[in-house]
Amino acid sequence: MAKAPSSTFTCTACGAVHKKWAGRCEACGAWNSITEEAPLSAGGAKALSQRGRTIPLTDLATEEAPPPRVRCGMDEFDRVLGGGLVPASAILVGGDPGIGKSTLLLQATASFARNGVKCLYISGEEAAAQVRMRAQRLGLSDAPVGLGAETNLRDILTTLDAERPGLAVIDSIQTMWADTVEAAPGSVSQVRAAAHELVTFAKRRGVAIILVGHVTKDGQIAGPRVVEHMVDTVLYFEGERGHQFRILRAVKNRFGPADEIGVFEMTGGGLAQVANPSALFLSERGQAQPGSAVFAGIEGTRPVLTEVQALVAPSTLASPRRTVVGLDSGRVSTILAVLEARCGIPFTGLDVFLNVAGGMRVNEPAADLAIAAALLSAREDVALPPDMAIFGEISLSGALRPVGQAENRLKEAQKLGFSQAIAPERTKIEGIDGMLVRKMPDLTAFVGEIFGAG
Repeated sequence: MAKAPSSTFTCTACGAVHKKWAGRCEACGAWNSITEEAPLSAGGAKALSQRGRTIPLTDLATEEAPPPRVRCGMDEFDRVLGGGLVPASAILVGGDPGIGKSTLLLQATASFARNGVKCLYISGEEAAAQVRMRAQRLGLSDAPVGLGAETNLRDILTTLDAERPGLAVIDSIQTMWADTVEAAPGSVSQVRAAAHELVTFAKRRGVAIILVGHVTKDGQIAGPRVVEHMVDTVLYFEGERGHQFRILRAVKNRFGPADEIGVFEMTGGGLAQVANPSALFLSERGQAQPGSAVFAGIEGTRPVLTEVQALVAPSTLASPRRTVVGLDSGRVSTILAVLEARCGIPFTGLDVFLNVAGGMRVNEPAADLAIAAALLSAREDVALPPDMAIFGEISLSGALRPVGQAENRLKEAQKLGFSQAIAPERTKIEGIDGMLVRKMPDLTAFVGEIFGAG
């Protein structure tokens, strides 16, 4: 049984610790300065019996200057970071294999280097010759980026300490191994140890570090979730291989807004920025067709208009299919249940297919009304007006709930040529001229006015 820690005797003048009380401190010579103190913890033999230094405290009203930022020149990348790269920050970038993570980070690293930031790119998955070939294809050979191919964490930290770069990219964290951990590279222990050492080095030396992480079949970054907690920013690079669009989404950011997105287009010369995502996602939208509805959404701080497509067809199966791409399948099932229970519109015996055009993924509840409109349009074979934008959240009672930033949604739609919109009844709208906004109290009123049923 572990012995409980005993009291200690500390000199109040110099802080020296003594085993017993004495009238005079042998370290500094002060008289009657030794006092008895209780241990800091009641743990085992290795309890914190000695006192540490006092932490300086401030109040919540203390004002500090915002952290300095370095912009790389890629506006979409800077937007997702919250306005630029913060020194001594740790960033984790995840995405499916082959989605373009290495291409994006090589372009961003070259942009930072051309703006005067000393950059190192450490590749653990590819040889240096492969990275140079990619740089030549992207036209980045002249960028002053230090390139290395290594997986030994000790050698990488030694190199970073000697070079003292402003930015270091580690591609990827799953290939790094520390010789102090007896486990295979890519294991939970190695990933945790490597990430901890790199993040600690970034904070201690003032070096911004970007870690590339693999993802699992569920789309989560492989390895322990503690890695996401250790870093300052977590970015996901999303997109379908069949689409040319790629979305860089911030799911965590200590220095900026979360859920901010940057939109890129995959071209032969690399990833090109998309300044106006709404116009791009709606560029292939032709004349009005049944099953199509335009959703006015908000991604981070920017409004984005996307097209929700639906197809409803008779099913030959005992359990009709529900195929959803780019939306939450559970949310779609809830909307189908509300349409049947509150509006009397059944989807029994019908296959339902839903898709968000362009490979975009929509997560906010404000898309509920646009999803219902697309489903009803496909079921009734009635096309919605091509100049109509829709947004609103549907409750289980069938009522329509207002959503935030309604004015920004409508201004973006008006800028793209939309002349009418449908919104929940309690939506607060000011300063929108030249646009017809019809407010609906519930889903039944929406069905009755738009589709003439209910």
